Formats: sequence, structure tokens, C-alpha cells
Amino acid sequence: MAAIIMRAKFKDYATWRPFFDGNKSSRAAAGLTNERVFRSADDKNEVVIIMDAKDIKKAKDFAASSGLKEVMKKAGLLDTPTFHFLEST
Repeated sequence: MAAIIMRAKFKDYATWRPFFDGNKSSRAAAGLTNERVFRSADDKNEVVIIMDAKDIKKAKDFAASSGLKEVMKKAGLLDTPTFHFLEST
């Protein structure tokens, strides 16, 4: 099993969330499942998302895709998101 962790800050969580929810089919096409969304205790507009990944290459392609970048921009992205790709040992 593999996982992807993404961290990003948005202008407003309530504005961002429908964009995230509406992008589920793109995540599924990339083999990403079991999404867990967390908000920073110190900044409610900073999110961390942990997802299971069936294929690390597909997960990396999704994270680098212009489609994801466009969705995040429309959702009010304020910084450069970080992605961590993990494999179980």
C-alpha cells in the first residue's frame, strides 16, 4: 500500500471544500482513495490531505497535473502545496 500526503493553504476553507469534493472523479482515476482531510489547529485555512494510492506513479502524475493546479488556483490557493509520496514497508 502507498499513500500521498498533501499540504496547502487556501484563502477560505469553506470556498475550497466544494472544489475538493467536486474533484473526486479525478482522484479516483489516479487511483487515490480513502481521502482524509485535516485542518491546522492554528490556521483553519491550511489543509492536510492523506489519501491511499494504488500506484505511486499515477499519484505523482496527478499531483503534477495542470488540471489539479487549475482546480487549486480556482479554489483560492495561497502558497505552493507540498506533496509527500509514501510506500509501506
